[in-house]
Amino acid sequence: MSLAEFEKEARAWLQDNAPRSLLGTRKGRFDGFWGGRKHVDSNPDLLLWRDRMLDRGWTAPTWPRAYGGGGLSRDEAEVLDGLLDELKLPPPVVGFGLTMIGPTLLDYGTEEQKQQHLPPIVRGDIRWCQGYSEPNAGSDLASLQTRGVLDGDHLVVNGQKVWTSHADKSDWIFCLVRTNPDTTKQAGISFVLIDMESPGVSTRPIELISGASPFCETFLEDVRVPLANVVGKLNEGWTVAKALLGYERSMIGSAISGQITHAEREIVASARRVLDAPEGELPDEHLRLEIARFGMANHYLDQTRLRIQQAQEAGHKPGPESSIMKIAGTNTKQLRYELGMAVAGRDALGWEGPGYLAEDLDTTREYLRSRANTIEGGTSEVQLNIIAKRVLGLPSV
Repeated sequence: MSLAEFEKEARAWLQDNAPRSLLGTRKGRFDGFWGGRKHVDSNPDLLLWRDRMLDRGWTAPTWPRAYGGGGLSRDEAEVLDGLLDELKLPPPVVGFGLTMIGPTLLDYGTEEQKQQHLPPIVRGDIRWCQGYSEPNAGSDLASLQTRGVLDGDHLVVNGQKVWTSHADKSDWIFCLVRTNPDTTKQAGISFVLIDMESPGVSTRPIELISGASPFCETFLEDVRVPLANVVGKLNEGWTVAKALLGYERSMIGSAISGQITHAEREIVASARRVLDAPEGELPDEHLRLEIARFGMANHYLDQTRLRIQQAQEAGHKPGPESSIMKIAGTNTKQLRYELGMAVAGRDALGWEGPGYLAEDLDTTREYLRSRANTIEGGTSEVQLNIIAKRVLGLPSV
């Protein structure tokens, strides 16, 4: 089947099978069904949408059919995603299972691990979170101190993770654990999968200034983890960890790119409302310049995303170029909401209550939330070091 034929068939199927209530509702790449054992359904059409897409394998379009995926080519998957965006339909299943641990297991997992974990991810039955950062090991991730001690065919894990997104709603966590303290930092780390219902696992939410937060602290106290849950070899998890970071950074940048695709148009509309200029050239020359500056940054971000996507289509796994996407995406998102705050002026100082427009309040909260984007997933400073060394080949000072 040619790509044009695939697009025609997929468009017809989506138009016939997508619940009417979901058309036009998509805002970003994480608007769909997060799933998991703790999920509380609020929209039955979202589950119907998941089930219909699942029947075609389109919850994970490029994954092998053997694990519940659709077996599509990268080009076909891009066409499908473009159609979902055109119809403003949310992805049928979203989460870190699809974007991070699933691709990593496809690269490094045993067949048993793939059979155990990938089909539930595809169905949205299990929700995953990430156990990387610790109170004293954030950007310097290899300094982590969570310990795993060998006890027969188990590891006994003790330690604390922080900034664990959605840990309180998740079923499993992929976790970095130090299993050999007597070697170099990177050499003694193992990549471990832990059931969040295991005795000794607990979480505590962390509040953010934006008023909403996905973040938690995660505590591990004498948690027994089967050795079968180690991905890759014991003490050699750093390679797996870095590969997953590549997927994470690409995910962050691509997700932001999807969120702000139409942002320039939205900012112009807000400026017309504030300046009472319903048509023609905006009267504020400086504002026109800033909007143009943002529009160019947004265009460059999308072009960077396409270059990385094309490299993946050619069979390359995410590498140091994912750091470029991460920096470009988070900086552009911050620029978008800084501009939105400037346009709204004093109306952006509100928090809640009468007299404020919802879009202005959303801008305020998103501006505050965006301050963390250049930190999470590895700080911009760390990404710049990676680019300098591994992309540009610059010497260490």
